[in-house]
Amino acid sequence: MKQTDDFADLYQEVILDHGRHPRHGKRLEAFDVTAKGDNPMCGDRVQVWVKLDNGTIGAVGFEARGCAISVASADLMVEAVQGRDPADTKALFEAFRDMARTGSCRHCAAELEAPLERLAPLSGVHEYPSRVKCATLPWHALIAALDGVKEATSE
Repeated sequence: MKQTDDFADLYQEVILDHGRHPRHGKRLEAFDVTAKGDNPMCGDRVQVWVKLDNGTIGAVGFEARGCAISVASADLMVEAVQGRDPADTKALFEAFRDMARTGSCRHCAAELEAPLERLAPLSGVHEYPSRVKCATLPWHALIAALDGVKEATSE
């Protein structure tokens, strides 16, 4: 039981750190696509900017206003998707959404294990169903941007 508590404390520290001090929380000066996300239930708002580089995600920046989970998710998302192609990023989003809803990724491809490990601090949101939308909102905005849609919701 102690080990589980230690992981929970560590995960909470990671979320609070990235929520208070996002490393990638800035608008990109040069970008190819952008989209906004809005979670009207809790007031979270995010906008992502993506610079593509030869068919992969070269850089991502974001501005977010909302809870620590939403901001931390956006920041950790950037770290997980840079250098990936858009199709792989969509598969990663599906795996992350599964993890956010259930606490683990039940049917994850082996190549997604490393980025999902980085996103693991957000797995605890499955215990609070209303917070799943906070964690997935930045991802919805990213996928909307990659699909050429300007706005997304956390639905």
